[in-house]
Amino acid sequence: MATNREKEKIVWGVGTPRTLRVHWAMTELNLDYETCPIGSRGGGNLTPEYTALNPSQKIPTVQDGDLVVSEGAAIVNYLTTCYGGETNMQPPSELAERARYDMWCFFCMMELDADTLYIIRRHGDLHAIYGEAPNAVRAAKEIFAKQAQAAAMRLGLEPYAMGERFTGADILLTTCLTGALRREIPLPDSLRDYLSRTTMRKAYQRAMQANQLRV
Repeated sequence: MATNREKEKIVWGVGTPRTLRVHWAMTELNLDYETCPIGSRGGGNLTPEYTALNPSQKIPTVQDGDLVVSEGAAIVNYLTTCYGGETNMQPPSELAERARYDMWCFFCMMELDADTLYIIRRHGDLHAIYGEAPNAVRAAKEIFAKQAQAAAMRLGLEPYAMGERFTGADILLTTCLTGALRREIPLPDSLRDYLSRTTMRKAYQRAMQANQLRV
């Protein structure tokens, strides 16, 4: 009988920071997987096959054997919980540390991603589709910069979000911070130093290659 590690794993989606999170987690965990390289604008996410897996028609989605998981942060936490033992990447089991881990994850997904970066992407990068909203984009950039200061305070002098140990929270935080840099949002020096550590990881570099949208 196949073990969890031996089950066929398929990552649906490439080409975005959200899909990068999943490729990065897979690579950090040394998992073998197949990629279905659909993008967010090419129509592959609108097919009946994909819609049956993920009715929201968003990427990424992961199939792990018979299990289907969508939402990038949920996928990262599933993968690290299930397969993180060998690489010491599981979310903490102790209650207070798990609360701190969850705080980082929810902070990244809400304050840094949904509340700011997604607004910038929709009404800045994709304004031809969603319409221009310069005031909203300007405010989102200001809010991100403020929340980056909060992230720097929470990180302190620690090398990673949870201290000495690299976890899924760092995958989420890094992909938000690199999105800010691409949009010239100022980051505290301590977060730039943090990014120099996380983006130099070999798994990050391999995941960047795996996440390329090839046309």
